[in-house]
Amino acid sequence: MPHFFISSNDIKQDIATISDKENFHHIAKVLRAKIGETLLLVDENRIQYKVVVKNIDSKSITTKVIEVSKSNHCLDLDLFLVQSVLKTDAQNFVMQKATELGVKGIIPIITDNSVIKPSVADSKLDKWQKIANEAVKQCERIDFPKIQARSTLQEILNSPDFDIKIACVERDMTTSLKACLKNIDLESNPRIAVIIGPEGGFSAAELKLLQEHDNVHKVSLGKLILRAETAVICSLSNIIYELEND
Repeated sequence: MPHFFISSNDIKQDIATISDKENFHHIAKVLRAKIGETLLLVDENRIQYKVVVKNIDSKSITTKVIEVSKSNHCLDLDLFLVQSVLKTDAQNFVMQKATELGVKGIIPIITDNSVIKPSVADSKLDKWQKIANEAVKQCERIDFPKIQARSTLQEILNSPDFDIKIACVERDMTTSLKACLKNIDLESNPRIAVIIGPEGGFSAAELKLLQEHDNVHKVSLGKLILRAETAVICSLSNIIYELEND
């Protein structure tokens, strides 16, 4: 069941009023909710409200709260995706699935084998954020990933914003992802960046650049060559499986 974000100010005792235009349109016009149907609402304090629709007028929806709980639908890991921009459909898929898997942010980069021009990538940021926001509602997570401004591989490798950088490469690997994850200390709550290349992988020059940075883990995702969007799901899923708190 998709959920909708509201302000705690919209909750008065056991009545929750939905009046912002986006939520109202989605619930009343797109979902065509009817009186008696159940919705999930979440406020800025990560409190989840299960509500029943009591009235729908031309501008607002009145609901009655029937259950209140603290939501934990988000990762404990500070996990970020650095993605070499793909063609439209594949990139939209990546934005959606990375959001569903719980990443805190997505940083698009243009690499040597990218087929998308930098200007085109820049023009897509708002659309990608909208895709991510819709995925948040669908998977019921309670935080929104930030689609950040386009960067470069060099800037990411030099960035102090991430404590651990993991680059998934197809050749010249030094270790498996599984072996790499065994050595990660979670006590300091590290910010982890997962770097995925484009279709065709990183160029020879980029592989050399990765090798020159000792603080970057160069890992393999297995014996098979994966499509870039498959590599995103595979890498993030394995990291979450190995490192996410129970």
